[in-house]
Amino acid sequence: MRRLLTTLAILLVVLVAGMTALVLLVNPNDFRAYMVKKVEQRSGYQLTLEGDLRWHVWPQLSILAGRMTLTAPGAQAPVISADNMRLDVKLLPLFSHQLFVKQVMLKSAVIRLTPDSEQQSQPDAPIAPGGHPVDDNAESLWKFDIDNLRVVDSLLIWQRANNEQINVRDINLTLQQSGQRLAQMELSSRVNRDQRDLTFTMAADIDLQQYPRQIGAKVTQFSYQLEGADIIAGGIKGEGSGQAVYQQSPQQIALSQLMFSANGNQLTGSIGAQFGPIPSYTLDLAATQLNLDMLSGWHTKTADETTTAPPVAASPVIANQTEDMQQNLQALREFNAQINLKAEQVTYRGMNIGQLAVKANNQQGLLAVDTLSGKLAGGDFAIPGSLDARANKPVIKLQPVLRQIELGEVLKAFNMPSAITGAFTMQGDLVGERFTASSFRQRWHGTAELTMQNAQLHGLNIQQLIQRAVARTTSDVSGQDSYQRYTEVKQVSAKASLNQGTVTLSELVAESPLLSLSGGGTLDLPGEQCDVILNVLVTGGWQGNNELIAQLRKTPIPLRVYGPWKQLNYQLQVEQLLRKTLENRAKDALNKWADKNKASQTGQDLKKLLDKL
Repeated sequence: MRRLLTTLAILLVVLVAGMTALVLLVNPNDFRAYMVKKVEQRSGYQLTLEGDLRWHVWPQLSILAGRMTLTAPGAQAPVISADNMRLDVKLLPLFSHQLFVKQVMLKSAVIRLTPDSEQQSQPDAPIAPGGHPVDDNAESLWKFDIDNLRVVDSLLIWQRANNEQINVRDINLTLQQSGQRLAQMELSSRVNRDQRDLTFTMAADIDLQQYPRQIGAKVTQFSYQLEGADIIAGGIKGEGSGQAVYQQSPQQIALSQLMFSANGNQLTGSIGAQFGPIPSYTLDLAATQLNLDMLSGWHTKTADETTTAPPVAASPVIANQTEDMQQNLQALREFNAQINLKAEQVTYRGMNIGQLAVKANNQQGLLAVDTLSGKLAGGDFAIPGSLDARANKPVIKLQPVLRQIELGEVLKAFNMPSAITGAFTMQGDLVGERFTASSFRQRWHGTAELTMQNAQLHGLNIQQLIQRAVARTTSDVSGQDSYQRYTEVKQVSAKASLNQGTVTLSELVAESPLLSLSGGGTLDLPGEQCDVILNVLVTGGWQGNNELIAQLRKTPIPLRVYGPWKQLNYQLQVEQLLRKTLENRAKDALNKWADKNKASQTGQDLKKLLDKL
């Protein structure tokens, strides 16, 4: 035991003596010019170290530096600046004046990726073939003198062209060498913008074998959480992985083998971006199940429900929301993009959409939606169209084609009264300004051809209404007893025009085994009111006098339906119409009697009287 303690004491003395000799014999400022030269040779960047370099021996032998900056050639602002920098070095090589850095640590650094910090070409600068003037020897092209890089509690300022700056805060980065030109990276950070907060962590394997022409990365772990304004309680969170390749010339990045999740939804595919004066993006994504309600917080309330939907934080108050929306759409002018999305099952506002396919192309503000199709509520839909945001006022054009879609499910999803249900078919041409339900009800215009099968008009039984009105006028006929609170029509068709919230119906025709009708009218979408005038033939369900029934089956009865959708009113002219019908029957009977008795004076006088009527 005594020998062990003696040995440890000797080693400690030697270590202290070595450290003391090192501090006395080796001046860290001797490496200043060496580090500046090496950085400039290998990257072209200018490293500046302010103040004296000094030793720090515990718990790790380190060189401490004051303020440092790293600036690209010709740039107006440094790419990286920090108030202090620490270099953890290896001990033994220092005795031969060789600097091997195990770790570089920057704390509270500011990283600028802005136009001011980008490399600027000098008009009179000589151009070296193949980039920077470095030795062609592979060993001199890249050598890991630095084993590990750490950036702690730092800030990234990112800006492209004249766009708004994005600040990425609380950056904690670890970059560790795992082989020649290979490294492992761990990164965590936070982005705060427009009262929304995004936090994320990432781990990746970095491939620098073709640096600076190309950088590859395999993202093995990525997790994030987005919270704040207009985000559901608990936020949006998920994970991801994929392969990334950055290419310097032309400047572009490609993400492949992408897997990304958000609140249980998972997307796979690839994303590409090519940078330049007009950036170009390509998205090719697919999903098995995509529940958009889990991202938006949309919730359907039942009649006996006492709980409320998860709250959504309020968005910032905007003085002019229309102007803000136009600015968002005008952002389409700043890039080109192609998107191809396929999803086997999508949930949106409680509706199940199958085999959704989206294919769109944006060319600097002219967005063409070539494909937007899927299966919905027992039918299918296709909604091609375009959005032109190149002018100050955006213009949206849609050519929807809906086939055999249960209308009641769609009305319920958009919180509209289910006044009419059935298998709905439409082909139209619509123009508007914004993709919102309120804008559609107030500002859109266009035309459409509508048909519906097995339709039901809820809240009003037209057949029963007319038959009861006739039965109150005459006891010769009556209608069948029915407790249905709706009108059932086998098939209905009409032409419709939409203008700032008012739908005008024309050529309205409906057929069923018990009645047929025709007419037209208007629907007030913002006020949820209607005013429709119909000519109704009740062809079935009559009981009583066969002759009167035959006459009623041929007599169209005017019916006006008006008022709120939830409480429809009606107006009938049954008494006047029936009185005229009875008068015509009596006149026909008297004409027949007069014809039979035309030889008599009574018959002749009756004939003269009837002719005067």
